[in-house]
Amino acid sequence: MNYKSVFLKKGKEDSLLRFHPWIFSGAIQSADDGIHEGDIVKVFTVNGDFIAIGHYQLGSIAVRVLTFEDSAIDLSFWKSRLLSAFMMRKSIGIADNPHNDTYRLVHGEGDNLPGLIIDCYGKTAVMQAHSVGFHVCRNEIAQALVEVLEGRIDNVYYKSETTLPFKADLRKENGFIYGGTDDNVARENGLSFHVDWLKGQKTGFFVDQRENRQLLESYAKDRSVLNMFCYTGGFSVYAMRGGAKLVHSVDSSAKAVDLTNRNISLNFKDDVRHKAFCDDAFKFLDRHEDKYDLIILDPPAFAKHRSALRNALKGYTRLNVKGLEKIKSGGILFTFSCSQVVTKDQFRQAVFTAAAQSKRKVRILHQLHQPSDHPINIYHPEGEYLKGLVLYVE
Repeated sequence: MNYKSVFLKKGKEDSLLRFHPWIFSGAIQSADDGIHEGDIVKVFTVNGDFIAIGHYQLGSIAVRVLTFEDSAIDLSFWKSRLLSAFMMRKSIGIADNPHNDTYRLVHGEGDNLPGLIIDCYGKTAVMQAHSVGFHVCRNEIAQALVEVLEGRIDNVYYKSETTLPFKADLRKENGFIYGGTDDNVARENGLSFHVDWLKGQKTGFFVDQRENRQLLESYAKDRSVLNMFCYTGGFSVYAMRGGAKLVHSVDSSAKAVDLTNRNISLNFKDDVRHKAFCDDAFKFLDRHEDKYDLIILDPPAFAKHRSALRNALKGYTRLNVKGLEKIKSGGILFTFSCSQVVTKDQFRQAVFTAAAQSKRKVRILHQLHQPSDHPINIYHPEGEYLKGLVLYVE
């Protein structure tokens, strides 16, 4: 293929020689005329030595690397990458599992496809592009996906309205690009969930908390549970199966509360142990005098950019102080951050500060992270975003 060329400044190839998949705009010396956002480009050193092939884009990250080999980016390439991703999930027991048809098939840089997310929900795959390059290639990737998964996927829903660069002049409608279905129920560890890939957050469900939800289930028996920022009610459903004596789910979104109630009903019809509240998290914690044996604090990202980091850390501290105030002696607190710019140490320090302010005796039982179907490319440590702590509170 006759791809346009990008040339790096002297010495700027060092990170690429360590297989880091991003090329920043400041590293580029020159580029061929006529390159458009989303184009596939070849990258060379200032001396003309081949380095990589990737998607070109405007902004701080100028090229997302697809391969460090000089090869064609075509249907065969996409099929090879998708097959590699699928075989990894199959080898660790996540794909082709009779109790679980909900998993992440492609996790961006973690699967050497930077800018692409694909989550599988039963017979439907939800594809999300975070770069113009993958938006351009979406139909070819959908074709490769259906061929590679050989009858496992009947539908591909494209959901990128909110993830593509806002300055890109693109048609961003969400919709099916292969097949189509009204069946939005998927299975996770033997439980059923309605997945709102039409209007829900991310691809419609937080797949990354699957293993942490299962851990919570093991602690739920005979406990009163508070699930803050419940969204689809995942933690609540697991707590119910784990034998919780009551479960309260809270979210500021009425749609989330409705979806939580539907998922509870789907698994535990007419079970009176559960009640959902549409309320702001801090107001709910201030207003309710009840104390709980087990609390889940899983808020949306407090910081999506480094400029918001300081306020985010204050927010995590404040939230965890509230949680520690509402937990009974001998209670267990599951607390999380999904902000990529917040490191594990920074999050732990925020929770430490909250514990000190609350004057409670606190012990760490577990340090949590994203599951194995959200792999971290060893050459791209920035891919580690989810962190959590399970605390025993006296």
